Amino acid sequence: MTTTPGIDDEGRVRDAGEPPRILVVDDDPAIRRALERGLRLAGYRVLLASDGAAALAVTGSAEHPTPRAPHVIVLDVAMPGCSGIEVCATLRARGIETPVLMLSARDETADRITGLESGADDYLVKPFDLRELELRLRALLRRRPPTPPGEAVLRAGPLVLDAAAHLATNDGEPVNLTRREFALLDVFVRNAGQVLTRDQLLARVWGYDFEVRTDVVDTFVSYLRRKLEAGGRPRLLHTVRGVGFVLRVDGRG
Repeated sequence: MTTTPGIDDEGRVRDAGEPPRILVVDDDPAIRRALERGLRLAGYRVLLASDGAAALAVTGSAEHPTPRAPHVIVLDVAMPGCSGIEVCATLRARGIETPVLMLSARDETADRITGLESGADDYLVKPFDLRELELRLRALLRRRPPTPPGEAVLRAGPLVLDAAAHLATNDGEPVNLTRREFALLDVFVRNAGQVLTRDQLLARVWGYDFEVRTDVVDTFVSYLRRKLEAGGRPRLLHTVRGVGFVLRVDGRG
């Protein structure tokens, strides 16, 4: 699996001293120009692709990355030919873990879930403020802290998470999770029985240490529930109205 370089406080790639490369994939030339201009002014190196095939050519694969492989991808959902959903799914199938922020003109729950199910990390609905996009990109570029030594395998009730192998099981049955879903479940397992607010989850899983209007947490929790409850298994992730979410196992919480 490939890893994504983080950025320092000045917005440069750690150990490289260069601006992060952002790949903008959109079939609308006006949107590409606007994002290129805004992100360049913000200090990023911007790569452009007008369709899915061009985007896949730029990124390569985990075994054969391209010299200009991006550090994060801004990917439009609705493109002719190869859609953003298909591009993201192909990237993940190739072992590329580069963070993906999807853009869409549609704010339907089904569209968000489909995009996140394909392996995207976040979802932003058009029109949007460029500053919010930049803040989200900076957060996605930050490396998530590694699992502390001695805690590679986590357990909470019927759930077992092996961080090193990226494996999750529920009552002994494997649960196929995307990287972001795994990170979210990791936080819940470490804090079983404790109610976590949406802001806490955004900070710990997405790195959003700023105010941001997004229902990405709710969408991910919804999809995580589907996977954990497959086959009629009992609900483990519960909503605490007006507060957040809690993982309840063995009668805790």
